[in-house]
Amino acid sequence: MLNLFNVNALVHWEERDIELRDQMVRFFSGEVRSFLRSVNPAWDMRRVEAPVLTPRALISDAYSNADIWVQERLATGETELVLRPETTPSTYAYMQHLLATHTGTRLPLCVWQAGRSYRREQDQATKHMRLKEFWQLEFQCAYSADTGNDYHAAALEPVRRMIAALIHLPTRIVPSDRLPAYSETTMDVEVDNGDKWMEVCSISRRTDFPMRYRTQTRKGEVHEHEVRVLEIAIGLDRCVYNWSLATERV
Repeated sequence: MLNLFNVNALVHWEERDIELRDQMVRFFSGEVRSFLRSVNPAWDMRRVEAPVLTPRALISDAYSNADIWVQERLATGETELVLRPETTPSTYAYMQHLLATHTGTRLPLCVWQAGRSYRREQDQATKHMRLKEFWQLEFQCAYSADTGNDYHAAALEPVRRMIAALIHLPTRIVPSDRLPAYSETTMDVEVDNGDKWMEVCSISRRTDFPMRYRTQTRKGEVHEHEVRVLEIAIGLDRCVYNWSLATERV
């Protein structure tokens, strides 16, 4: 990890780091798939890549223009675009597309993507890993709210174990120091890197999926269900950074 631009929180990643990040994406996605299907074999898993440029209207109001990178509109009526601060809105758009148009796509459905996101973070020392451009690996796992399975509680320990298996530093699960408006509950996975306990993953039960799920009985009766989303959001840059610290100690 190199700061060659001499601009705070903008870094170059070298080939070793990139290969490690790719390995983490493969390992974590496989572990999440295995965990979900061990709880309920019906889970449908899909990967997607979405544009980094995202319509401003899809971004949560929790982000002001002081928090995100906004494209200047050069013509009247031009769609206002931003560099996404998180992958969730584009993942939700794809999930809605699948559930609304593809016959046979049903809940529970997990769509995930790994990619870059952007935020106007305050300048801090690199060791805090609050980058302006960073890699996220986010799993949005949608299920009917009336299910008997508590997927959020069931996910905590498996996610902690899979992170500990790669980073080789002490890990713990703690309540998040902030509860987003979209979440009923959020827990964080932190690693002890010798300097601080650093959050590398958050696990939330989201309530903001923008559509209801419809099912039809054999008699043709249509029922609508509220949707909950288990979100597993992993900071890949932080995982690579902490893996490097752990390796230096060996």
